[in-house]
Amino acid sequence: MTYNTENTLMETKNFTLPEMLEGDFSNEELADDYAGLQLSFQRVKIPGGGSLQFEIPGDDPENPDYAKTIEGVIIYNHQASAYWPEGSEYDDTVTPLCSSVDGITGCGTPGGSCAMCELNKYGTGTDSKGNPSKGKACKNMRHLYILRDGEYMPILLALPPTSLKPYSDFINASFVTRRRPTYASVVQIGLKRVENGSNLYSVATFKKLYDFTGEQLAQVKAYATDFRAQIKEMLKQRAETLANADPDTLYDDDSGYTTTENGSHFVISSNDVIDGDRDALPM
Repeated sequence: MTYNTENTLMETKNFTLPEMLEGDFSNEELADDYAGLQLSFQRVKIPGGGSLQFEIPGDDPENPDYAKTIEGVIIYNHQASAYWPEGSEYDDTVTPLCSSVDGITGCGTPGGSCAMCELNKYGTGTDSKGNPSKGKACKNMRHLYILRDGEYMPILLALPPTSLKPYSDFINASFVTRRRPTYASVVQIGLKRVENGSNLYSVATFKKLYDFTGEQLAQVKAYATDFRAQIKEMLKQRAETLANADPDTLYDDDSGYTTTENGSHFVISSNDVIDGDRDALPM
């Protein structure tokens, strides 16, 4: 137990990091089984249709877990963008013409600088009915790597354009104004139903639960620093691979990189299988 500045008794929160977990097998014992495999993050999306539950992949891809909230530490986050052929923005079966793993440089058609791209300007987008909209033709997103209590690896939560402002407002209020990195606190991510005319969709909500302090903060910082270095190197290599790839195979499913969060928000059908819709884990 600890006391705050007003001498109110508070419960000390314990968050279990991967290195604190006791495993039955060492890394050396697992090396042969994992050799040559492309390990990956389990990927979670903002659901469509105004759903208030996250679908979280588990051991059985046909029977995912469902949760109203996700709690954990945002170890790292970065921009991402994708542009689909006109009329295919809401079709999950169509691969994007251009994509960016960092929201800075696009690979494909048109490719190049995202900041200078005409498709990255407001007013160039279309809605689900094909009518001009105030949005962008290129869909800006943000990928959050969230480590949950007692888990070995982070999950990857992809935020669509409609959840970017709530995320930005939350980060500014809870971290920027206090000069703290995102890994310094445990957060809770929920869902809010939004109705825009005949369009019903879900938007992410954010709440800070508590801050890390002392030794626990030092442990989280060490883990996050190492993870960020690895993921940045992975993204750099992926960007180089995409830049040098044959345009005809740029978005092949076997390339290890796919982007399926189409449109201004996600629309996920009941037949979709999330297993395999993942990003590579830095090794």
